Amino acid sequence: MNGERPAHLRLVSGDAVHVPGGPAGASAPFRTSWTADELMAMTFPETRWAVPGVIAEGLNLLAGPPKVGKSWLSLATAIAVAGGGKALEAIPVEPGPVLYLALEDTPRRLQSRMRKILGGKPAPRDLTLATSCPTLPQGGEEAIARWLERNPGARMVVIDVFAKVRGTTAPGLSAYDADYAAMGHAKRLADSYGVAVVLVHHVRKMGSDDFLAEVSGTNGIAGAADATLVLKRARGTADGVLHVTGRDVEEAEYAMSFQPAAGIWHLLDGPPEDHTLSDTRAAIVRHLRQQPNSAPKAIADAIGLGYDNVKKTCQRMAGDGQLCVDAAGRYRLPGAVPSVPAVPGPNLTSTNTTNHEGHLTLPGVPAVPGEECHPS
Repeated sequence: MNGERPAHLRLVSGDAVHVPGGPAGASAPFRTSWTADELMAMTFPETRWAVPGVIAEGLNLLAGPPKVGKSWLSLATAIAVAGGGKALEAIPVEPGPVLYLALEDTPRRLQSRMRKILGGKPAPRDLTLATSCPTLPQGGEEAIARWLERNPGARMVVIDVFAKVRGTTAPGLSAYDADYAAMGHAKRLADSYGVAVVLVHHVRKMGSDDFLAEVSGTNGIAGAADATLVLKRARGTADGVLHVTGRDVEEAEYAMSFQPAAGIWHLLDGPPEDHTLSDTRAAIVRHLRQQPNSAPKAIADAIGLGYDNVKKTCQRMAGDGQLCVDAAGRYRLPGAVPSVPAVPGPNLTSTNTTNHEGHLTLPGVPAVPGEECHPS
């Protein structure tokens, strides 16, 4: 993967965009077995990130419903990585060559989208775009490998969409095995070249509490990927939530806002619930995250809203399982440790407020008041 950087590649050649060709370099076979002491003595390079914390080297599956904005997200990310800007308008990325296969687009549409995303800035010369590619089993894998050979510093390959390069299913395979085998071609490219390969894919029409279960196809699709990212629309003020899980990335959820005029997804501060709730509920959640066990009056004063509005909203949120309330009417977020009332001091036996041994009577410790909490 190290070596002199290749000459910059043009984005468009003539009237069409092509996957670069040329002979692929000879590759030595990879070692696949070691003794335990050999393996423990090896030193491996740090994980290479296309987008730190979100997209790592390996096979990444980006899924979402139609028209949710997956292509805008993947194209803007490709531009940011190729130019060394900020992915999602928030995460600095290291620059490097990127191959973007826009297999459902035309050069005209790509140009229009890029012009909107770039907003007058120059296009990155290290971004190669193509609108056609053979299926992976029928030459596509080799074509992408040739591009990677010519760009040894490549950081990312985006295939939009996976269905266009999947190819036909070999006869006799189960649906799971067929899905896993289809993913294997892209997985081999990612592992062989230490690059992030992003496959844009769809989700099922029916939702699920488990975002991985929403990925279209059998479990062989998500199971073969090193990481799965699912972009979903959310009700409220956020335009979407990006769910991420994988072998080299921590499972997380990110609130996202789409800016139509710029064609850009923007990473929002704070957890998604701060943005998918109404403004009033989000303000209450933010306050209780900092000041748990607060009464509605204290919350109202802190966030600058009317007491009656805050009190009724807290009651509704408790009924919805978004808040817990104790017997004293103080609210906290589910999972936060409730406050324990202080044990009252003993009654004194003398008017001079001095305890006298043998005359002290301790009252019973009161029970901790119960609370209502129905976390969702």
